[in-house]
Amino acid sequence: MVVFGVRDLLTPCAPTARGVMTAPAVTVHAEEAAPDAARLMVRRGVARLPVVDEEERLVGIVTRRDLLRVFLRPDAEIGRRIREELLADAMALPADAVDVHVLDGVVTLEGRLRRRSQTVMLLRLAERVEGVVSVVDRLSARDDDTPLPPPSPRTAHRFSE
Repeated sequence: MVVFGVRDLLTPCAPTARGVMTAPAVTVHAEEAAPDAARLMVRRGVARLPVVDEEERLVGIVTRRDLLRVFLRPDAEIGRRIREELLADAMALPADAVDVHVLDGVVTLEGRLRRRSQTVMLLRLAERVEGVVSVVDRLSARDDDTPLPPPSPRTAHRFSE
C-alpha cells in the first residue's frame, strides 16, 4: 500500500532541472574572445552560455543580448569594412573583386579570386571583423596554391611496393 501525504497530492509531478537541461553543458572560458563565444552559441543552438574560470568554476552567464551589445553594427557598415579595409587595403584587391552580402551579421562572400590562398585569407579576416556572426563561403579560385597535405603512411606504402 502506498501512502501519500496531503503535500504529495497537491504537488504536480514536475520535471527536474536535470531532465530539461542541455547535456553535456556547453560552457565558455572567461578568457575566450566574444566572437568565439557567439559562434559557439550559434553552432550549439543555445541562448546562454555559462562562463567558467581556469578551474571550470562558474563565474557568470553570457547571453545573446550581452553579445549583441558588443557586436551590434549595421550590416552596411560590416559590408563596407570588408570591401574597403580587407579587400582593398589589406589584400590589395579591387573593392568589387568579391560580392559581399551581409544580413543580420552573417556575411556571404561570393566570387572568384586568382589564388586559393587569397580565399582562405579573406575568410579568416572577415570572421574577425567586429559585428560578424558567421561567414558563408561561396568563393572559388582559378589556381590552387595551397600546400598539399602529406600522404598518409598507407598511401606512401602502397606507392613504394
